[in-house]
Amino acid sequence: MIVKSVNIGERKEINYKGKIVTTGIFKQPVNKAIFLGKEDVENDAVIDRRYHGGIEKAVYAYSENHYAYWKELYPNLDWHYGMFGENLTITNLEETQIFVGSQYKLGETILEVTKPREPCSKLGIVFGTQKVVKQFWNSTKSGVYFKVLQTGNVKTGDALVLLKKAENTPSISAVYETKK
Repeated sequence: MIVKSVNIGERKEINYKGKIVTTGIFKQPVNKAIFLGKEDVENDAVIDRRYHGGIEKAVYAYSENHYAYWKELYPNLDWHYGMFGENLTITNLEETQIFVGSQYKLGETILEVTKPREPCSKLGIVFGTQKVVKQFWNSTKSGVYFKVLQTGNVKTGDALVLLKKAENTPSISAVYETKK
């Protein structure tokens, strides 16, 4: 598993259906290392800390492999890494093979798997339809939240290397299935 893209977003206010919505979901790839802190990614906007950021959701990763599935459903979007609000786009990140509590080395950091992402209306804003939220829920393509055990920089090309597989814990996809 290799980092294909590192992505950060700025705080944005958009008019959605007549309401002003503030969000940090619009992430863009950057051509430099990003710093993963204990509660968030440095210089990345986290708007609603009830649902984003914090110890258990410090960094969000999404599989590059999942993009093909979504591109088939939404071929007319202007596709780029970071579309799902992920900080890290990683090759071969498979939720059925990633277990809660497992620890990984990535760049200068050590990460621990915590939970799947639960989609919200902001994803629908990115895709131009709230239909995508239900489609996201009905897939196993949730992405993975990590806790940062050791802070540091991560860049494109870094490998996500398993340090310690958690024993007797569910996979991210199994946890996600229970949320439906």
